[in-house]
Amino acid sequence: MPFLHLTGRDAIAPVLAPVLALSLALPYEPVQAAAGLTLEQAQQRALARSRAIPAQDAAIAAARELAVAAGRLPDPVLRAGIDNLPVSGADRYNIGADSMTMRRIGVMQELTASDKRRLRAAGMEGAADKAAAEKDVEVARIERDTAQAWIDLYFARQMDDLIRQQVGQAELDLRAAEAAYRGGKGSQGDVFAARGRIGAAQDKVDESDTRVKTARLALARWVGPDVDAAPASLPDIDRIRLDPDALDTQLAHHPDIAVLDREEAVARTEARLADANRHPDWTVEVSLQQRGQGYSNMVSVGVSVPLQWDRTHRQDRELAARILQADRIRDEREERLRDHTAEVRAMLDEWRSIRARLARYRRELVPLALDQSAAVLAAYRGGKAALAEVLAARRNELDVRLQALQLEAEAARRWAQLNFLAPSSHPEAQP
Repeated sequence: MPFLHLTGRDAIAPVLAPVLALSLALPYEPVQAAAGLTLEQAQQRALARSRAIPAQDAAIAAARELAVAAGRLPDPVLRAGIDNLPVSGADRYNIGADSMTMRRIGVMQELTASDKRRLRAAGMEGAADKAAAEKDVEVARIERDTAQAWIDLYFARQMDDLIRQQVGQAELDLRAAEAAYRGGKGSQGDVFAARGRIGAAQDKVDESDTRVKTARLALARWVGPDVDAAPASLPDIDRIRLDPDALDTQLAHHPDIAVLDREEAVARTEARLADANRHPDWTVEVSLQQRGQGYSNMVSVGVSVPLQWDRTHRQDRELAARILQADRIRDEREERLRDHTAEVRAMLDEWRSIRARLARYRRELVPLALDQSAAVLAAYRGGKAALAEVLAARRNELDVRLQALQLEAEAARRWAQLNFLAPSSHPEAQP
């Protein structure tokens, strides 16, 4: 049975059969990959391959080790020497000849106050906590960048499929224009215009090939070179883990703000340590002096105390500087939180706006383009429309579908930016 009953009035009708076949063969929804690399799998690979995560783990472990060392007393100092050795006369350089000459050995220990040692250990623990927060920032960045690369490759391939369909449509346009010109129903200008559309469509194909290759390389940077398999189906980009009604509370606990929280805590600890340093530490020394034969050995005990004679311009100034530094970090945190909140709210608005536009395309514009193609095709079958109108309607349909796909890609990118502000395992990132 023929695809369409053709009348003798239309000399170019045979061109329509492949056009109609193409129109019926292309559904609206892009074809999903049956199997491939899911977004979650890509992120797990990226985290496993990252060397930044082990580096952060090493920084955390190093700070913990230093915290233990900082809480201990300083090492004792072994002191040895010779006191009162004659350097002239008959007994010069003779250790045992003069009663004043002594061989001395002793130990000196600095008695650092327990609160100072505790504050030093707390400072290093705070540094470890800061490194842990920085690790969360790094994990979130890896997950976010991997998601962006995965999404770019996913949509680059979807758009490549539609663009290649546009090339096929342009070739059909050219065949129809040439047939119409040969049948005396079209102009040579229509043929040139159709050829121009083919050139433009092929240029888009070249651009699309480059985009797919670039996206594949970007994803390979995170998951490794074996990314030939197409990404699997798109996750639900209509839901994010942020609660817009509790945005201020959630962002206040997100990793990039938590880093400044930990930094301020370290600065406050250093300020308390500077206050404790206004009270000097004592140093105790015990030594044994051995004299020559016939003379008594001796024991000496001594205490050393630093004299803070210029406390106003030294210890007090250091304390003031530490307090000001902590205040500076606090103010920077507040400013960063405000900027971050405003930025996230703007991204939320953009994400909502793009989703609303995408919904309009899916609900109205794409079905309208499909209905228009069907209506023009029905009119052509009834002899009330020209072939050029059928082809134009088909071109419009492909253009509208491509615009819808571009909007979906932009919505997915905004979703990735919002959904991975914190690591997936972070408490504040849970739905």
